[in-house]
Amino acid sequence: MNWAVVIPLLIFLAVVFLVGIWSNRKMAKADGFLSDYFLGSREFGGLVLAMTMVATYGSASSFLGGPGAAYSIGFGWVLLAMSQVATGYFVLLILGKKFAIVARRYNAVTLIDFLKERYKSKTVVLLSAFSIIVFLFSAMAAQWVGGAYLIQSLTGISYIGALFIFTVSVLIYVTIGGFRAVVITDTIQGIIMFFGTIMLLIAVIIAGGGLSNIFSDLVAINPNLITPFGNDGSLTAAYVSSYWILVGVGVIALPQVAVRTMSYKDSKSMHRAIMIGTVTVGTIMLGMHLIGVFARPIMPGIEVADQVIPLVALEVLPPWLAGLLLAAPLAAIMSTVDSLLLLVSSSVVKDVYINYLKPKATEKQVKNVSMGVTGIVGVVAFLLAISPPELLIFLNLFAFGGLQSAFMWPLVMGLYWRYANKTGAIASMIAGIGSYIAISLYNQNYGELLGVHAVTIPVFFSLIVFVVFSLLYKQEAYEFPTRNINKGA
Repeated sequence: MNWAVVIPLLIFLAVVFLVGIWSNRKMAKADGFLSDYFLGSREFGGLVLAMTMVATYGSASSFLGGPGAAYSIGFGWVLLAMSQVATGYFVLLILGKKFAIVARRYNAVTLIDFLKERYKSKTVVLLSAFSIIVFLFSAMAAQWVGGAYLIQSLTGISYIGALFIFTVSVLIYVTIGGFRAVVITDTIQGIIMFFGTIMLLIAVIIAGGGLSNIFSDLVAINPNLITPFGNDGSLTAAYVSSYWILVGVGVIALPQVAVRTMSYKDSKSMHRAIMIGTVTVGTIMLGMHLIGVFARPIMPGIEVADQVIPLVALEVLPPWLAGLLLAAPLAAIMSTVDSLLLLVSSSVVKDVYINYLKPKATEKQVKNVSMGVTGIVGVVAFLLAISPPELLIFLNLFAFGGLQSAFMWPLVMGLYWRYANKTGAIASMIAGIGSYIAISLYNQNYGELLGVHAVTIPVFFSLIVFVVFSLLYKQEAYEFPTRNINKGA
């Protein structure tokens, strides 16, 4: 075991655990357990909001799977990945104030809380909880795999041993600290990711002998690596453009990202988060995917592409600095895992247990069930991750597409269209989820339908279904809350 690499990571984990303990003590003094455990009492400023969105979205697929795909496919994947730059800006622009106003009026703690109050439908709630649990288990399994790969690369221990260490580490601090611990550690992790990406990119360029040498070596390996079409020419304009939905504008419908827009304290914080988040996401996504491509001539023949980042960091940096910088991908993975854990836990506890199983549960019962469910979900994700896929990014993107097919229009139309109703929402969710799963199965066997990602058709189809069914079963126009989000509101 390379202790010069491992010690910085252990120090980082120790800081994370201390934040969890501090958050647990602060939570004990809060007025309401649910609001604090799942939303941090809505008191976060611009930097914290930006970094928690970046760290939550910047996951194992951004730091391991994405660079791994770029290592294999070339600059075409870098171009595809850059559709993520506008993510934070777009999410806060569309949801931003209106979602925060309505969420406060409803006292909503989760996305499903909003859907429950907006549509007054048990079916919408149960469909939403089902979608989150099913698709986020896929996303969590991808994060568990990424964390295990990283620890395995650094320590040399077996994959199962690394997976166990990662699972225990995450479960302890999330179960104890809740959303506040997640958000504060996200801020630390986001800062590490930003500076770690820049430093590693510079080191890789130097190790490759400069950009001109790197490009010459890439052309010698495969001229297609420096084209927009990928190593085998399979990245068509239509396919790349469809990723503007999957990892661009469609991110608005991811519950783990949308819930962040409930948690800021005032409008100034939101505006600051838009600027900080956009710059940070752009730097991290461009930097990490370029590192993946530039690593190809420096370390040819890497068998598990998802291990490119840790292996190249160990190759081009002194051990102590590699350990410090590899806290960045570990930070990305942990920050996404903790958010997904809390989201699935809140769907089970808040949206099913409290709403329909035990509405009169005491705060102590809710607290015990919340922490218990969080632990159980983590163990199940561990079991799912025991047999990892070849490229974990595609497992993560499958989860993204499923959630977007389910939530895009119930959320957006529910906020902006007065005549959106429960019939339209139910029909849209069933149509979106059903068509997405069907097209995903078709693509797996026969190749991409119409040459685009599987999420593209379901997103447009579910919109048409939403509008048609809402108008067929037209109800009284909905009146939106108008309370302002000012400091202290």
